[in-house]
Amino acid sequence: MNLRGHLAAAVQTLRAAGVPSPDVDARALILHALDLPPTAFLLRGQEEVDAADAARLQGLVRQRAARVPLQHLLGTLEWGGVGLRVDRRALIPRPETEWLLSLALAEVRAVRAPRVVDVGTGTGALALGFRQARPDAAVLGADLSPEALDLARENAALNGLEVAFVESDLLAALPGPFDLILANLPYLPEGDRAHADPEVRHDPDLALYSGPDGLTLARRLVLQARAALADGGVLWLELDPRNAPTLAAELCAQGWEATLHPDLTGRERFVRAAPMALTQG
Repeated sequence: MNLRGHLAAAVQTLRAAGVPSPDVDARALILHALDLPPTAFLLRGQEEVDAADAARLQGLVRQRAARVPLQHLLGTLEWGGVGLRVDRRALIPRPETEWLLSLALAEVRAVRAPRVVDVGTGTGALALGFRQARPDAAVLGADLSPEALDLARENAALNGLEVAFVESDLLAALPGPFDLILANLPYLPEGDRAHADPEVRHDPDLALYSGPDGLTLARRLVLQARAALADGGVLWLELDPRNAPTLAAELCAQGWEATLHPDLTGRERFVRAAPMALTQG
């Protein structure tokens, strides 16, 4: 069978399995399995695929049809200016979180050598993306999962970036002070577990769910963050659009200056917070 024939077969298999983007995923899997450039379908579509390559491709297609995430099958992901290894040890970084990175970089644009911590670092995406954009920054990544920290350290080495990754229950082992605390913590309500997409079940539960309303960990972090922020420091959180307004209101009631910020689809996903006493004094 030639390349275009394999593409058609892969698309058909993935579509029948309910994969959300069968055309895109089939192309990505073929290019990966056969180590081909993106132009291959146009320029080499009539070329026959040898048996070994076909078997490797079909194995990947079967796994994707079983709803193993595409990123796990490809093994790497370009995100926020860095290349990341991705696997079951940590949550796959989402595109939405790249906007949190942009907001964080804008926040400390005028701060010289900012001290930054990424809480719940997972793959290390936020910490490494920040360090890549701001080589002068002192960046830490914290996570409770030793497996995730191993992956984050692998990604730091892969990108040649100096970021320290520390095992910590939120900020418990990291007293600060920090100019910027970033957190993309688990934020899904426990009730979402029963109807999660098949791909989501390949992410660690530890990285997904956070109590009845998805805010258990964020509330704990807020309690620790006040003491860990430097004078004028700021906390940025990514949350579910369903619960971000709730946390922002709670922060305002607790003496923080808190504002909601939309993601690129207009949903209020991000919370910027600074203790009122610090912003006024």
